[in-house]
Amino acid sequence: MKGGKRIFVDWNECHMKEFKAGPLLDNIDIPEDLRNLTVDDLPQVSDEVRQYIIDVISEIGNSHFGASLGVVELTVALHYVFDTPYDQLVWDVGHQAYGHKILTGRRSVFHTNRMKGGISGFPKRSESEYDTFGVGHSSTSISGALGMAVANNYKGEKSRQHIAVIGDGAMTAGLAFEGMNHAGFEKDANLLVVLNDNCMSIDPNVGALKDYLTDITTSHTYNKVKDEVWKLLGKMSKFGPDAQTVASKVSTALKGSLLKQSNLFEALNFRYFGPVDGHDVIGLTKILEDLKDIPGPKLLHILTKKGKGYKYSEEGNPTQWHAPGVFNKHTGEIVKVVPKSPQAPKYQEVFGHTIVELAEENDKIMGVTPAMPSGSSLNIMMKAMPDRAFDVGIAEQHAVTFSAGLATQGMVPFCNIYSSFMQRAYDQVVHDVAIQNLNVVFCLDRAGFAGADGATHHGALDIAYMRSIPNMIVAAPMNEAELRNIMFTAQQENMGPFSIRYPRGKGVMPEWKTKMKAIKVGTGRKITSGEDIAVLSIGHHGNYVQKALELVKGEASVAHYDMRFVKPLDETMLHEVFSKFDKVITVEDGTIMGGMGSAVLEFMADHKYKADLTRMGIPDAYIHHGTQDELYTDCGFDAVGIANTIRKELNLKQQIIEDQKHVG
Repeated sequence: MKGGKRIFVDWNECHMKEFKAGPLLDNIDIPEDLRNLTVDDLPQVSDEVRQYIIDVISEIGNSHFGASLGVVELTVALHYVFDTPYDQLVWDVGHQAYGHKILTGRRSVFHTNRMKGGISGFPKRSESEYDTFGVGHSSTSISGALGMAVANNYKGEKSRQHIAVIGDGAMTAGLAFEGMNHAGFEKDANLLVVLNDNCMSIDPNVGALKDYLTDITTSHTYNKVKDEVWKLLGKMSKFGPDAQTVASKVSTALKGSLLKQSNLFEALNFRYFGPVDGHDVIGLTKILEDLKDIPGPKLLHILTKKGKGYKYSEEGNPTQWHAPGVFNKHTGEIVKVVPKSPQAPKYQEVFGHTIVELAEENDKIMGVTPAMPSGSSLNIMMKAMPDRAFDVGIAEQHAVTFSAGLATQGMVPFCNIYSSFMQRAYDQVVHDVAIQNLNVVFCLDRAGFAGADGATHHGALDIAYMRSIPNMIVAAPMNEAELRNIMFTAQQENMGPFSIRYPRGKGVMPEWKTKMKAIKVGTGRKITSGEDIAVLSIGHHGNYVQKALELVKGEASVAHYDMRFVKPLDETMLHEVFSKFDKVITVEDGTIMGGMGSAVLEFMADHKYKADLTRMGIPDAYIHHGTQDELYTDCGFDAVGIANTIRKELNLKQQIIEDQKHVG
């Protein structure tokens, strides 16, 4: 069905606030309204969309920013030219989809972006029919859009258009080229790939492809000659209906001779068009109208500027303006809360400084990250030791196998990948690292709930998928000192594959720079003694257990054990637990399916122990966005939830309301 404006989100929990839209935008609820305007109106619409994004994001913070500003004109042009949602528009990653959401029925609730109960920060099929493909991770758009194109061609909907919008950073991932390689053989597929080339991902783009795109972009000779040839051919009637074919051949020859290299995209059987100005909305509409009538796979190469139209973003640090938080839209000043007391650092910062300390003492240590040096804080090492730290671009599979290659030559690579991103490289972890028993240290940042990014970014699965791999050590520190100690342990001789997980956000130790020491692999520690019940925790969430124990103080005598390692388990400690307690609770910020609690259950069964064991953690479901604490509460393993589970197991009176007042 064409048209429509169905939105599939429950807004009951959303705080409603009015933001004023410009006169044209105020009358656009769905793209059909946009298409009722004239082409000459589109520059004003673009300006109003851009201003609306600035107005809202500057106040609510907690959102991406620069990427959406850079594609405002493209967004307007796409929805103007194509009959969305009948025509299928797929955004890669989705950082840039705010303008899309504003034009597709969600302007009035845009201020709920990334808030609990509000709209997602990414395109999401369950949210709107205009969100044709759920995204969050990079480089999926081409494959997804090609699948749609082939399916609709099979169904006889041959006029239906399929557009994949992908950035130059996402284009470095192997999946993008796998999709393009296949698309080149589907000559009847109605597929348009729009390459949004701003030469800037979250961190500066790396790799040969970036240089290749820049060559095309900056070749004034090629662009000048190409334009002149096209103009000339347009005036010549003797070519007749084959003028376009002749022009294409001339264009290809020009690219080969003037750029001294064949066109990468045309080598994959794509018709290549561009590069063109991605901020000329009228020009874009004309080009897109023309491309609608050209069959087969096509690629339109547009040049944009991230943060376009907001000078502080255009001129400022692109990493900072990727997701700046709350800021003063008039001055560009980013609002920062100055704490009144010393604060604990983020776990990523502890990693970043600690790896440098370790590398100063161990010349075999190297750092590797797939396109997230600032997010992981590996940028600290890249600055201090540029020959020993590598940003390999959006290429998680390569990051792992590259690390394996380093390890074969005696290096000890610390491969830092966000937990949910590591899922992309699971095969490489198994085949290239674990089977060969190589000394690669996987540092899984953003493990557990990732907060406002939602289900696509939650690192819920890493304990389960890592502990199933032979030779793999799986560890999680409860605090900053433990992270340093485990990192110190992992770089010892012949440790083999080693996984360390830690959450997004702050730790608990303002004075975190402790002296490091090795920990015996597979040993936990007893935090508190008790008589009534035992709580076993893994990782940072042990701090929530400690808060819970404060809440039940005087009601129950609770023993708390920090497991530290899921694989190998501290069997000596577990024998102690099950010999003494008939009631046990496990707590983890990860899926309970196959997680630490499952490992403890397996131990209990293998050794014929009998106990009432309750597992607490992320349920077998995809959890939507919200703050980490909001999601812990929803899933019942915040401090109050843990306290009440202890009370339930001991048949004590629950005190939910009173507890909430006392949780710090």
